[in-house]
Amino acid sequence: MMSVTASYFEAVREKNLSIAGLTKSHKKRVQRMEIGDRLIYFIVGELVFPAIATITDTYFVDESALFPETSDGEIFPYRVKTKKDYLLPEDRRIDARLIAPRLEYLRKWPPEKWPLAFQGLLHLVPKADFLLLESEIRRARRKKRPLHPIGKFDSYGKDINCEFDQMASKVY
Repeated sequence: MMSVTASYFEAVREKNLSIAGLTKSHKKRVQRMEIGDRLIYFIVGELVFPAIATITDTYFVDESALFPETSDGEIFPYRVKTKKDYLLPEDRRIDARLIAPRLEYLRKWPPEKWPLAFQGLLHLVPKADFLLLESEIRRARRKKRPLHPIGKFDSYGKDINCEFDQMASKVY
């Protein structure tokens, strides 16, 4: 999984998810990437999962500026070619706040601090988590899908006594 900024993901999206770049500190991890490995993208500032890609070639080094620089000026020189598997439009991206409690990768983190688990650019997530996220992204690609797995929340009027129902009515 790659935890990226919105500007990084936009640069990747403009290239149709055909390339992924990593910093020099990820050299050993990039060298271990193999053809057929899969990447799921996570946008840090938005807390969403927007896309999945498959690695199609071994890594190479390129110093040209394809991606926005990091705060310390790195240009992501270690790169792998990828092929787009799934790319969700902005209104259908998977909200990580809704799926996070189901991810094994986040179990060791306190529930209120789960976003800290995604600090850093590259993460190896359990296969079960990847398959769960992939199935959610596939489901989100469908044109006619409910906003919620059991349908849209209906408050049945404005007299909502339960605080959770009030919060849910604002979400849906």
